[in-house]
Amino acid sequence: MKENDENTPTSARKKSAPAGKRASAKKAALAEKSAPAGKSASAKKAPPVKKQAPARKPAVVPGKATVAVKGVAPAKTVAPRTPREESRTALVRRARRINRELAEVYPYAHPELDFENPFQLVVATVLSAQTTDLRVNQTTPALFAKYPTPEDLAAANPEEVEEILRPTGFFRAKTKSVIGLSKALAEDFGGEVPGRLEDLVKLPGVGRKTAFVVLGNAFGRPGITVDTHFQRLVRRWQWTDETDPDKIEAAVGALFPKSDWTDLSHHVIWHGRRICHARKPACGACPIAPLCPAYGEGETDPEKAKKLLKYEKGGFPGQRLNPPRAYLDAGGIPAPPLGAG
Repeated sequence: MKENDENTPTSARKKSAPAGKRASAKKAALAEKSAPAGKSASAKKAPPVKKQAPARKPAVVPGKATVAVKGVAPAKTVAPRTPREESRTALVRRARRINRELAEVYPYAHPELDFENPFQLVVATVLSAQTTDLRVNQTTPALFAKYPTPEDLAAANPEEVEEILRPTGFFRAKTKSVIGLSKALAEDFGGEVPGRLEDLVKLPGVGRKTAFVVLGNAFGRPGITVDTHFQRLVRRWQWTDETDPDKIEAAVGALFPKSDWTDLSHHVIWHGRRICHARKPACGACPIAPLCPAYGEGETDPEKAKKLLKYEKGGFPGQRLNPPRAYLDAGGIPAPPLGAG
């Protein structure tokens, strides 16, 4: 038998293989042909890969402001840090850069109350509580025409003053304040508005905010005006998390040279009135968007944001009936008098 196997040709030996083995080999070959390319029929399935959650987007604008405010180039792209990462030095630099950018946007920024002397300014500022500067500016011409000096207003009939001040709201309380401060000016300061903070805050209806408006704009003495716009914006920009006006004044004042305080107040307040509104800021039209940690709280679509712009930025009249020449030269439109249009 051994001899016969050795002498048997190879092809004959292959044919003599058991039928069962031949059938299984054929099935294996067919399975290999039917398997997808690059995969073995006997290959084990790989375990499913667990998907990772997408990374959260940062809260700040990733690039340039989407829309340039009319006549002003958009701010340069920066990478603002979150408050936890921002050092004191970085905060000072960012705050001062925001002020520089706003100075380019509002080179004609000024107090938006009409006045010709310190007395008119202090009275107008007291009247501006709980109303707009525009409403005050439309009301004071009649008041100052009838009572041009502190002595005149001190001796006025309260009912007549109330009737004039009625459009400003809270007219009874405001009448009491302006007559009271006029009496104090006439009796204690010779009919002149004092140029010191400690004297101004003694006048009825005059607090630190009003005093700094008068000192900065009537006497040229630096001061920070912490009104509602100022408070809102400095917290949005995370210059401070204080809520008390006096503490806000101290915290923000420490970020800037004293000589910048008055103009800084104008820049911030103007931006709050025109672009960075309380309810719906126009983020898509904001020139300092790359510097703002609160970017995205408002409308980011450029075209929709444009429609939110107010006063001269939106092509509408400003708040002063008699604005400075620089404002008019820049394309600003005076406000209409009371009852017009």
